[in-house]
Amino acid sequence: MTELTPERSRRGSWRGLRRTLVLGLAGSLASAGLVALTGPSAHAADTLGAAAAAKGKYFGTALSTSHLGESQYAATADAEFNMVTPENEMKWDATEPNRGQFNFSGGDTIFNHATSHGMKVRGHTLVWHSQLPGWVSGISSGSELTQVMDNHITNVMSHYKGKIYAWDVVNEAFQDGSSGARRSSPFQDKIGNSFIEHAFQTARSVDSSAKLCYNDYNIDGVNAKSNAVYNMVKDFKSRGVPIDCVGFQGHFNSQSPVPSDFQSNLQRFVDLGVSVQITELDIAGSGTSQADNYAKVVNACLAISKCDGITVWGVTDKYSWRSGDTPLLFDGNYQKKQAYTSVLNALNG
Repeated sequence: MTELTPERSRRGSWRGLRRTLVLGLAGSLASAGLVALTGPSAHAADTLGAAAAAKGKYFGTALSTSHLGESQYAATADAEFNMVTPENEMKWDATEPNRGQFNFSGGDTIFNHATSHGMKVRGHTLVWHSQLPGWVSGISSGSELTQVMDNHITNVMSHYKGKIYAWDVVNEAFQDGSSGARRSSPFQDKIGNSFIEHAFQTARSVDSSAKLCYNDYNIDGVNAKSNAVYNMVKDFKSRGVPIDCVGFQGHFNSQSPVPSDFQSNLQRFVDLGVSVQITELDIAGSGTSQADNYAKVVNACLAISKCDGITVWGVTDKYSWRSGDTPLLFDGNYQKKQAYTSVLNALNG
């Protein structure tokens, strides 16, 4: 046995006293809430994109070429988001205003700005009944319109092949209300129900690397419209039709609030074998009510592993398509709103 000398005894006593003091100080600091926590929460992200990325998600916005020249608009978008959707620049009227004549200038401007600032891009949208040039609606033959649709998808997707994270291949093809029926459109009326799956098959043949999404509004909860989309996706998956994700637009207001079954509705689509994305989120209102509703949406996405991410439909209230509802995270002066803080806190959760 080693003899305990006075020197060792004093050293041992000091070590014990020092350990007691350290533990006591740590306990005091912890009770005061001053101890830095270990792990990810010790370094809470201070932007929406970074906070989402830490959770394996993205947080994006819609951008418009008409506002990119405004320094605060561009700076806010570049600092906060890590995914971009062109607001109008990749739609049919912008990319093929005349038959067979393609124009990618607007889409390229958004794409180049986004990627030069480290953001990925969602393509929006290839086939939609709205914002169609008149010449498309003037085609009377279903077989001819199918060829035109194929040519449009092929040219637009080929231009950005391998560079787009996900495409909204078909947009808003179902009616509102209780019928669950397909919406009347040049494609539905002249090609028939097969136009949607045909569009997805063509899209997959052009670019196998992009996620292929069906995108719609008022399908956020379980209702006749979301059931119709659900049954379509279920049928597609059972027959091997290439569909990778469903986009839930998320345009909420007091008449159409965030439904109580929002998360469970997203989950039932995931259970079919697709991922889900919140694609055009904006929530009318202000203050705590708006902030709480934004948090509900974010927390629902965070709770679902195959919810890829969230895109808010614009940067600032003043340029929102529904600006009177003040539905976004930044006000007209680019000041962060209570809803912004709520979203960031939820992402950092």
